[in-house]
Amino acid sequence: MLTILGFSMIMVFMYLIMTKRLFPLTALILIPILFAIFAGFTADLGSIIMDGVKNIAPTGIMLIFGILFFSIMIDAGLFDPLVNLILKFVKGDPVKIAVGTALLTILVSLDGDGATTYMIVVAAMLPLYKKLGMNPLVLACIIMLGGGVMNILPWGGPTARAMTTLKMDASELFMPMIPVMAGGIVWVIFTAFWLGLREKKRIAREGDFNKFLVKEEEAVIERELRRPGLIWFNLLLTILLLASMMFDVLPLAVSFMIAFCIGLIINYPKVDEQQKVLKLHAGNALSVASMIFAAGIFTGILSGTGMMDAMAASMISVVPDTWSSAFPVLTAVSSAPLTFFLSNDAYYFGILPLITETGIHLGATKLEIGAASLIGQGVHLLSPLVPSTYLLVGLAGVEFSDHVKFTMKWALGSSLAMLIAALLIGLITF
Repeated sequence: MLTILGFSMIMVFMYLIMTKRLFPLTALILIPILFAIFAGFTADLGSIIMDGVKNIAPTGIMLIFGILFFSIMIDAGLFDPLVNLILKFVKGDPVKIAVGTALLTILVSLDGDGATTYMIVVAAMLPLYKKLGMNPLVLACIIMLGGGVMNILPWGGPTARAMTTLKMDASELFMPMIPVMAGGIVWVIFTAFWLGLREKKRIAREGDFNKFLVKEEEAVIERELRRPGLIWFNLLLTILLLASMMFDVLPLAVSFMIAFCIGLIINYPKVDEQQKVLKLHAGNALSVASMIFAAGIFTGILSGTGMMDAMAASMISVVPDTWSSAFPVLTAVSSAPLTFFLSNDAYYFGILPLITETGIHLGATKLEIGAASLIGQGVHLLSPLVPSTYLLVGLAGVEFSDHVKFTMKWALGSSLAMLIAALLIGLITF
């Protein structure tokens, strides 16, 4: 019963937001509440919801002040020299800008933190996209694809969870995955090239009627907020913030709160200027924060009602023993939808142990199962259960449902490219 309700809840949610019958924020809150009531959890509903909100609260606070901080840095012109340098190199070519977005995402993603990658890459590249009139959905797509492949790094999250579950170390699980990641990176760069080529043709065709070009009134506001004399101060402040994050000097939310206050006061010392800047970006920060806390309600109900555990157990039970030779490939193929519909914790700590036990019984190795379980990460970051996804769409200024529809086929391509690479090098056998 819980399994059916869990899958039904997710399917109804995805249908309603993809068809735009409900706004994602209201769907994230109302749909799970209705299903929880139907499942008979009315008495415990309040505590289940609050547990979900409490778990997501630090992330929500960090994203609010992270958006505000990087928005101030963009307004003040911190990234202008980088933007001008890239423009000089790419010479206004959308293809080069798209490929550059992919390469920058891959490099920045080496720190293993998705939220940081999104903030830095969007801050650096969005002004370029606006100047040329490129579709911001292309930006969000390329960044998500690069982040999905690089999320396999041991310090990124999924691999660490898989290593814990399988009792393997990085040399045993991650090192064999490097060629697989390389296959994913090749796909990301190819996708960026193809999308850039499409944008180049569209921009040439539409000319001045390009709906993504920056409007004159927006350009005037941007010029008024520039603080070219404070670039070095802003750069130092950003470096100190990143250092604090890397060395865990303070909780991430606290670091962003402090950096935001300092950046706001120094760049815009007058109170009316501060109010103007806050009003300019408050809508974006509130939009992302509300989605984060709503996602906390969604995941809290999935976990607190036991739906997630029931879904995990049922998925394993449907694999027949006669499919033993294909089990690692089936694991790889199924890891994409499973990690889309479930959190990484639920998948790697709840489902992977069952998959591993079944796989070993059917003759597969722990390495094959571990590698196969990571291939779905190409799709995972598109999930509505991933908080940083709302940060990406908020920063890029696109709708969540539009982002999923635009990016899904390319994300599936990432997982397919990694599966093909794993088969070619013999990491996964068939």
